Amino acid sequence: MVRSGKTPQKLAARAQIILLAGQGVPNHAIARQLHTSRPTVLLWRERFKQLGVAGLLRDNQRPGRHPALSAEKVKAVVEATLQSVPRDATHWSVRSMAKAQGISRMAVQRIWKAHRLQPHRVESFKLSRDPHFVEKLRDVVGLYLNPPDKALVLSVDEKSQIQALDRTAPLLPLRPGIAARQSHDYKRHGTTTLFAALSLLDGKVIGQCLPRHRSQEFIRFLDKIDQQTPAELDLHLIVDNYSAHKTSPVKRWLKRHPRFVLHFLPTSSSWLNLVERWFGEITRKRIRRGTFKSVKELVSAIETYLQEHNRHPKKFVWTKNAQTILDKINHCKEALGTPH
Repeated sequence: MVRSGKTPQKLAARAQIILLAGQGVPNHAIARQLHTSRPTVLLWRERFKQLGVAGLLRDNQRPGRHPALSAEKVKAVVEATLQSVPRDATHWSVRSMAKAQGISRMAVQRIWKAHRLQPHRVESFKLSRDPHFVEKLRDVVGLYLNPPDKALVLSVDEKSQIQALDRTAPLLPLRPGIAARQSHDYKRHGTTTLFAALSLLDGKVIGQCLPRHRSQEFIRFLDKIDQQTPAELDLHLIVDNYSAHKTSPVKRWLKRHPRFVLHFLPTSSSWLNLVERWFGEITRKRIRRGTFKSVKELVSAIETYLQEHNRHPKKFVWTKNAQTILDKINHCKEALGTPH
């Protein structure tokens, strides 16, 4: 069998195992010489011992593919996932569903994947109760998609209570196979508030750190915007409904600066403010994992981030029109069965 040129390669390899074994070669040496595993050598030696050469010529029958689940069982899994919960949990897991339905967890995974079901995930939402929601939505989205001529649109907000946190132990640096580590406990060294105005034109940000976020600080920030923008342009500011934006001093300031126009978001609709997207960037990249021994150090880190961002600004682009947003909200209300 080994010498014949017509013998299939796998049969010749089995014959070589038997010949080498007959010569007294140890099993591990046979495996190393034939580039196979020791269990394979033992398998074919035992097969030859029981059946002789005939045992080398054929493979044992292997179990075929498991029968597919019936359509009724698939339907039962889907309906149970959508319409029920376990008695001891808020949602199904693959193992609890497999036990309840008498199938394997991998079968449950395949069914969930095919039907795009993810019971372990949950997302939050909030519906605005602003009676002028539609008008405000169309106003703000209109500024995003069709800004006025000879004007600059700025998305403005405050990120308040940014804490200067100092870890109680030095940071353990990143190493191969080991993530950077920092102590769970920390010391507080005070807070600051970041006022930011994101330009829809080029993505640059006018920013200022102030100790509080009252109307006095908001007016100081408006003065800074006034100084750092071309005087010949009208300024349309998209702001939320925070009370400091609507005080009498702010209204008097706006009367003295007629090129400023405030556009208020609907209540509970901070997702409409593009500067929130930029706040997410600075939080993730510079603040959350930072270690600051004082508020001054925290402010310095924020100002450095602002400078670097404005050297290579990233423009945030709004893509959804007002009607698309309203259709989605109406669909959500229908699903909730609420008249609002």
